[in-house]
Amino acid sequence: MAGGVKKPVNIFKLKNLGEPKEVFNWRLWFAVISFGLLGAARGVDEGLISGAFNSKDFQSRIHYGLYSKTEQANIKANVSSMVQIGSVGGALFAFLICDKIGRIWATRQLCVLWIFGIAIFMGSNGNLGAIYAGRFIAGLGVGQTPVVGPVYIAEIAPASIRGFCTCIFTGFVYLGIVLAYFTNYGCQVNLGDTTPSRWLVPTSLHIIFAGLIFILTFFQYESPRYLVKQGKNEKALEVMARLRHLPEDHEYVSREINAITVAHHEEMEATKGAGWLGVIKEAFTIPSNLYRVGLTIGAQIMSQWSGAGSITLYAPDLFELLGITGTNENLLITAVFGIVKLVAAVLCALFLVDVIGRKRSLLIGITLQAIAMIYVAGFLTAVPGLGNVSKGVAYHLDSAELAASRGAIAMIYVSGFGWALGWNSMQYLLTAELFPLRIRAFCTSLAMTFHFANQYGNSRAVPNLLLPVSNGESLRKGRFGSLPR
Repeated sequence: MAGGVKKPVNIFKLKNLGEPKEVFNWRLWFAVISFGLLGAARGVDEGLISGAFNSKDFQSRIHYGLYSKTEQANIKANVSSMVQIGSVGGALFAFLICDKIGRIWATRQLCVLWIFGIAIFMGSNGNLGAIYAGRFIAGLGVGQTPVVGPVYIAEIAPASIRGFCTCIFTGFVYLGIVLAYFTNYGCQVNLGDTTPSRWLVPTSLHIIFAGLIFILTFFQYESPRYLVKQGKNEKALEVMARLRHLPEDHEYVSREINAITVAHHEEMEATKGAGWLGVIKEAFTIPSNLYRVGLTIGAQIMSQWSGAGSITLYAPDLFELLGITGTNENLLITAVFGIVKLVAAVLCALFLVDVIGRKRSLLIGITLQAIAMIYVAGFLTAVPGLGNVSKGVAYHLDSAELAASRGAIAMIYVSGFGWALGWNSMQYLLTAELFPLRIRAFCTSLAMTFHFANQYGNSRAVPNLLLPVSNGESLRKGRFGSLPR
């Protein structure tokens, strides 16, 4: 059976769930946090790359000033979005790796790819080819994190708190963003803008997180569901007992393992033991599974084109467009934006998603995002000169426009809260809860492939969209996606 959406619960009243009190123990939380840390992979990259790219030292290394404005926008877009391109491949093959070598070893190999790619990026010495290659390889690892992390968490978490545990993964996305934003700000203030340390120190956060996750895997156990799938029922029983902090012969542990085993046997009987082609056939030819696939892919497409990912990725540029002047002030405002998103994610995980339910959380989040973006779009339409430079002088906001500008900045924060409450939580919860065990890894992988493909599309476009209107002619002549020679 697929894990359906559960009745909303208050995670502060776990004793009222009818579960043995031993179930909610340190081993469970340690495992959830260890794999939840995988969420920081995307958060760190989204929070770091724009600030690192805007470093004067980084720009001088790639001779950024020698290119035209349009070429500069293309370079920035390509460098920033190259991780998303790699992530498409990483997410696409994550299910094969997950099912072939297990969740633990899948995590270890993605950490190695992640570290290797970032090492190439940091040692590129201004070579654009090496920069692109390094970020692409890192993306191959990063792209696997939203498949491996939520799948493992969903497979070890008790059904009653699965939503909360999965939200821990999304919470670490925001923790990564906050650390990245504040590291950028701290290095800008204390190290200056002309030293290599200005962008190398923040970038090292990638290696710190990947190394920490790699080490933590040696203190974790393989998913009981994966072990059952491999025919290792005794080992699965042992691991489940450890995770639940109960004896192996306890009724609760036996019931969980039996349910997993029966579900697996039913699925194998239905598919007659077919291989990976059978998994694909099961996902697309069984109407109920096809509906689930369509639902999750639709969620990924709509969530990414809500624009929240691009706001995070290019937050310093957007705040500058809205009237924040000065590099330090811009980075500080951006860092505060990261805190708002982190607090929103924590509040959603603790008080909202499992308390008010998935559907209400999603609808409220979408509404907040829509209101915020309508206001920002209206402000930028009303002040078309904002962001343009005429004869070396930037557009100056009058007193009325300045107040509206501050309102637009506040609305960016509101959109971040809405994103944390709505789409960002639901895109992981849906894939974690909807699919049967046999096709879960494949369907999660497919959903994340669409996630990164669409994230690449909007993140690649934004730098060009932020160019002044005067640059529009060169874009229409086909240089939108060109790479400078």
